Amino acid sequence: MKQLDSNFDAAFEAVEKQVSSGNIPGAVLGRVTRDGQFWCRAVGYAQTEPLKRPMHEAIWFDLASLSKVIFTTPRILALAEAGVIDLDAPLASVLGEPEVHNPAAWLHDVTFRQCLGHQTLFPAEADLYKKDKSPALLRAHMVENDWPAGPPVYSDVNFILLGMVVEQIAGKWIRDMDPGAGFAFSADPAHSAATEFCPWRGRLICGKVHDENCAALQGGGHAGLFGTAGSVLGFAQGLLDGSGASQNSISLMRTPLSAHTTHGWQRFHEGWPGGNKCSPQTIGHTGFTGTGLWIDFARGHAWTLLTNHIHPSRHKNTGLAALRQKVGNII
Repeated sequence: MKQLDSNFDAAFEAVEKQVSSGNIPGAVLGRVTRDGQFWCRAVGYAQTEPLKRPMHEAIWFDLASLSKVIFTTPRILALAEAGVIDLDAPLASVLGEPEVHNPAAWLHDVTFRQCLGHQTLFPAEADLYKKDKSPALLRAHMVENDWPAGPPVYSDVNFILLGMVVEQIAGKWIRDMDPGAGFAFSADPAHSAATEFCPWRGRLICGKVHDENCAALQGGGHAGLFGTAGSVLGFAQGLLDGSGASQNSISLMRTPLSAHTTHGWQRFHEGWPGGNKCSPQTIGHTGFTGTGLWIDFARGHAWTLLTNHIHPSRHKNTGLAALRQKVGNII
C-alpha cells in the first residue's frame, strides 16, 4: 500500500470526525489511481447492536444501488455491443408475455437506454415486497402492471426491469450468476457491515440483502451486490485503465443522457454527492445503505466511501450527504 498523502489524510479525518460523533457507526474510505496506487483506511464499528464488531478494510458491505453500476449496467452494455439487444429498442423485444401483444402496452414505448438513464414513465418507488407474491409472480407483475405515467425520476423499477432482461437472456436468475471477482450476493455476517433491523423480516440484517424488493425478488438488477472497498476500487480502476470493460461500454458510461445521468451512472452536476471540485468528466453513484463510488476520468483516480449509516435504523440524520460532498472536495 502506498504512503497516505495529505489529501487522503484530511478526507479520512473528516470521516473519523463524523464516526466519532456517533452519527455513523463505521466507514471505510478508499482511493485508487489509474496506474494502481491504492489508499484505504477504516474507522469505527461494522456492527454496534446487539454486539460490537470493529470495522476494518476487508469488511463486506451491502452495496445497494452500486449494484446498478457495477453489475447491471456493464452487462446491459455488453449485450448491446454484442448485438443481442438494441439500446433504442423497446423492452418488449425481450420481455413481455402476454402484454407484448397489446400494442398500447408501455413495453412497446420504454427502451433499454431510457431505463439506463432513468428517463422513463415509472414512479420513484414500487413496494413489491408488500404484495406477498412469489419471486416469479413479482417478475410477472413488473411486466404486466399498468404503471402510472409520470415525469422521469430516479427509479429502481428501471433497473429491476433491466435485471430481468439480463435474466431472460442468460436463462437464469441473477442470484445464480457470477457477480464478478471480489463480489457476491451475500456475505459471512461475521465479516460484514450490519445494516438495519427490518420490521418486515423481524431481524437485524447482516450479510443478506437489505433492500426489501430485492429480497422479495430473490435477486434483482437494482440491488443485492456485496463487496469490499478493495473490490469496488478494483472495479473502478478497470474502468480507468480500460481493462474492466470495452472502450465502447466505458464511453457510454460517460455519455450524458440527461443533466444528471449517463448510461447507468450519475454525472457531475451542481450539488451532487461527489462534491463540486471534481472534473466534469466524473461519474458516480450512491447506495441507500451508505455506500458510494466516484470515478474522475480526467484526473485518473476514483474514490469510495462505504458506511453502515442505516445501522441499526434508517430513521436518524447521519449527516452522510454532507460528508460525501466534503470527502469528494478534499480528495
